[in-house]
Amino acid sequence: MTGTGFTDHFAQVAAHYASHRPSYPPALFSWLAEKAPARRLAWDCATGTGQAALGLAEQFEQVWATDASRSQIEAAAPCPNVQYHTTPSDCSGLPEHSADLVTVAQALHWFDLDRFYAEVRRVLRPGGLLAVWTYGVFRVEGTDTAGIQRLLDRFYYETVGDCWPPERRHVENGYADLAFPFHELTPPTCAMAVDWSLDDLAGYLRSWSATSRYRERHGSDPVPLLTVPLAPLWGENRRRVIWPLSIKVGHL
Repeated sequence: MTGTGFTDHFAQVAAHYASHRPSYPPALFSWLAEKAPARRLAWDCATGTGQAALGLAEQFEQVWATDASRSQIEAAAPCPNVQYHTTPSDCSGLPEHSADLVTVAQALHWFDLDRFYAEVRRVLRPGGLLAVWTYGVFRVEGTDTAGIQRLLDRFYYETVGDCWPPERRHVENGYADLAFPFHELTPPTCAMAVDWSLDDLAGYLRSWSATSRYRERHGSDPVPLLTVPLAPLWGENRRRVIWPLSIKVGHL
């Protein structure tokens, strides 16, 4: 998210984002901390409401968490060793060669990559790492989920499908087409997993930028178009929801 031409896709859904976005696996942060040259400072760029920053805070002495969206920063969860700042991706505010690790969770597709990578090179210390990751369409586990998955996919691809911004294609292909001019490491295989009720799922769907854009276009909430027919299939129990992560990690 750069300082020029920045579009805040999440201004209207910041509260839902903070409450309903799943957390990233602790094993990922542990692995990154082991590979980083030290554990003094991590910069989490495009932190949103701090999902990745809070995980980094368990491993690093200080986390510098930035986002171009003021509404996201205002909704971020406080943590003693996390400092939140509203600033674009290419202007971190950090001194040169000060960061052991830079992370971007579910946001690299919004950036001016040349400007961001220049900032990464400026702030990383020798041996420092850049780690980026994304997750696409989620899956529900279980032997009775075929009908559930059909409804979920229809909502994603059809109901709100034309409300996704063009950059969403990079999420769907796991950042395969985005430049990553660093010496790459082989990351661990990781996934996010939660046990959700149908209400939990509805809150997550309302955190999507596409859902917000649907409301703006049509003047109505699209989520009941899914949850009403989904309710008898989902039932009263919690169900396991999985998002495999596509991860790229590299050093200078």
